[in-house]
Parts: sequence; structure tokens; C-alpha cells
Amino acid sequence: MERDERAALQKLRSIADYQFGRTAGIILFPDGVKITYSKATGRIRHVYLGEELLATLKPKDGFLSLTMAGAKHFVKGVNPLRSWVRVSEEAIPFVARGRDVFSKHVEDADEGIRPGEEVIVLNGRGEVLAVGRAMLTGEEMKAFKRGVAVRVRRGRG
Repeated sequence: MERDERAALQKLRSIADYQFGRTAGIILFPDGVKITYSKATGRIRHVYLGEELLATLKPKDGFLSLTMAGAKHFVKGVNPLRSWVRVSEEAIPFVARGRDVFSKHVEDADEGIRPGEEVIVLNGRGEVLAVGRAMLTGEEMKAFKRGVAVRVRRGRG
């Protein structure tokens, strides 16, 4: 890995640590990940592990957007888990198909979640159902009985 690649990897790990908690960077982006860059700006764009896309670095806010593969990789390795939302059994088929998570279906959530953050939606067994963006705080997701808690970007299909 050349020097620029090392600096880019360290930057990605620092962003992941800030966004998802300590040690998330090294777990999410182990040595050997492939980083691609925007042709227009030269900035970091995507991160791959083998052929699997793990995450995209969003140019608008500089945060990571996880793919389903990235979320699964993250959930397997990070302890304690951050930025998670667990949904009820009845919501699982809808959320897995990419539908939004409504507050009434949230069984539990990381209380540290803030609106706008990247979150991972889990079923009761801790399996990844979807990834998306929080619309409420973790506490509000558990307390409210109406409204969208998570705007799902991608479900497992």
C-alpha cells in the first residue's frame, strides 16, 4: 500500500470511529480494502473489501454511507454495537424489502442515535435487515408511536 493509500485508509478509519464508535474503523476497513476515487475531484468515493462494496463516503457531509455488506461486516465485528435499531417481527418483511421503519415498530434502539445519522436496522436475532438514516433520536424512536423513525435506503431484498 503506497503512502497516499495509507493516509486515505487512516482518514476512512477516523471517520468510521467518529461516526460509529471507537474501533469501528479498523473493523469496518481492515488492511487490504480497495479505495476508489472520484474522477472529477480526486476525493475518496467508495471502499471495497474484495469485490464487495462496504461503504461510500458522501461528498455532501463527509460521512460514510454503509451498504448491506458493510453493515453485516460491521455488526459481526463491533462490540458494543452502535447506531442500531431493532424492529418488531411484524415489520420485518416490509423493512427487508426497503420500506421505512415506523416508530410503532421499533422494539429497541441505541439511545445515542441522533437524527440524520446512519443506522443499521436489525431483527430480534441481530441479523441485518436494512440500512438507512435516522429521523428521530434513539429515545424518541422507542417512545413515539407515530411517524417515521428510519428512512430506509436499502433492504436485504
